[in-house]
Amino acid sequence: MPVYEYTALDIKGKTVSGIINAESPGIARQKLRTSRNFPVSIKEVSDTATIKAPSSFSIVRYFARVRPHEVSMMTRQLATLVGAGFPLVSALDTLIPQTRSQVFKKILAKIKESIVEGNSFARSLSLYPGTFSSLYVNMVRAGETSGALEIVLERLADITEKQQALKHRIRAALAYPVLMSLIGALVLFLLLAFIVPSITSIFSDMNQTLPAPTLFLIGISNFFKTYWWIIFIVIGLTLVTLSGIKKTVKGHYFFDKIKLLLPGFGILSKKLAIARFSRTLGSLLENGISMLPALGIVKNIVENVLIADIIEEASQGVGKGQGLGSALAESKIFPDLSIQMIQVGEQTGALESMLDKIANVFENEVETSVMSMTSLLEPAMILIMGIIVGFIVLSICLPIFEMNQLVR
Repeated sequence: MPVYEYTALDIKGKTVSGIINAESPGIARQKLRTSRNFPVSIKEVSDTATIKAPSSFSIVRYFARVRPHEVSMMTRQLATLVGAGFPLVSALDTLIPQTRSQVFKKILAKIKESIVEGNSFARSLSLYPGTFSSLYVNMVRAGETSGALEIVLERLADITEKQQALKHRIRAALAYPVLMSLIGALVLFLLLAFIVPSITSIFSDMNQTLPAPTLFLIGISNFFKTYWWIIFIVIGLTLVTLSGIKKTVKGHYFFDKIKLLLPGFGILSKKLAIARFSRTLGSLLENGISMLPALGIVKNIVENVLIADIIEEASQGVGKGQGLGSALAESKIFPDLSIQMIQVGEQTGALESMLDKIANVFENEVETSVMSMTSLLEPAMILIMGIIVGFIVLSICLPIFEMNQLVR
């Protein structure tokens, strides 16, 4: 059944818009009039290919994409409706008008249409990999198979909400240092490119040797004043080049390896990946997906090629009868604590709950580490800015002091 995007006037004369399913534009107009809305324009939504997340990047497409928190909110609401006894199609019908994002509204309408045509919910979701991850689709498939869809949806909502909450806390902790760094860099650029040259120009007429710090400052300020545009070009070209390299297989591997080797940041990246691995694997196993398919899903969501390769090797070991803990221990990447907890979970038959505990432990450690690092970054940035500004002031004042001594 086609999906139409409409604009209409309600009984109060206000403009309303939305999505409606109908066999033809005429039937769509009739449905709108039945609901006491008077259609102004009706346009058929294009096929699913235009709704999928785009592969190329642009500012318009970036802001048009479906946000993770929108998927999380929809999942929570859908779980509530299905748990209250709503049929799946009726639940989606209820959610579509409440969805603010037009892109997401179209996707949900197409998913509902696919279900009405006889496809499963998981199959309908899999048509939109840019919006619904393989984890999401496979857990929904397991929920449909086991007849516990509302429980699986609740679990999915918990997972996505916890991941989003952790990201928001990390971003909030890093927001102040990043903002201060950008402001500090901008202030230094303005000082060196515009203010310092006007001050140091008085030294050009002096027939005396200037101190080394002053000469260095004049050279730097002259460069910024004359070639400031080159700096922005170099920065732009560097970002574009790095982005292009990262899209290649070798480049992606190299950057992911660097992430794990960076002091401080590497440990945080590793802990975040392990927390995501543990949380997702535990949820998949808890919802009836066997170990090998679950590992195949999890390796695609850890967001690090090296760790994904380790999970793939561990999957091969598990397929040969090896325990998950011992298979992961061979890589030397997973911390001893996580290996030990996995082995205890395997021995006690409580692997799912142990994986959830591992995720909680490492998420808490990441959050604590980020808070500690940001508390140290603030005074460090103030100290660095003080040293740079102090050097500028000293470089300007030294010739003035020498001039005063000559006058005396």
